[in-house]
Amino acid sequence: MLLVPKRWKHRKQFRWRIQGVAKGNTYVAFGEYGLKALENAYITSRQIESARKVLVRYNRKVGKIWIRVFTDIPYTKKWLEMPMGKGKGAVDMYVARVKRGTIMMEMSWVSEEVAREAIKQAWYKFPIKVKMVSRHEIN
Repeated sequence: MLLVPKRWKHRKQFRWRIQGVAKGNTYVAFGEYGLKALENAYITSRQIESARKVLVRYNRKVGKIWIRVFTDIPYTKKWLEMPMGKGKGAVDMYVARVKRGTIMMEMSWVSEEVAREAIKQAWYKFPIKVKMVSRHEIN
């Protein structure tokens, strides 16, 4: 796992419903093009790493990538065929809580055609609807 917190205040957390729209992190701040979430969801560190690899492949050592979400919420799971009760399961992975309108990734120093194709390939890695946004367009 790549994106895991170094330390945490509580080892296990409740899973909340994700509602509403994002308050911050809603515009392209660092790069020229961004990947914007259109739905609320939990995004795992594996999905983020998979999308990051796609963007790196298209950048060809020229462009720069920013990951704007971090997986800081522990996601617990019980073993298969385990009986009910006996407490909460062990931490299985870490997830990021992503709300509608959040910019998840950004990239720059590449042409618009390359960015469009890279982001198109990267959004297949996420379980939600996303879209490409530019720094200069009004969102």
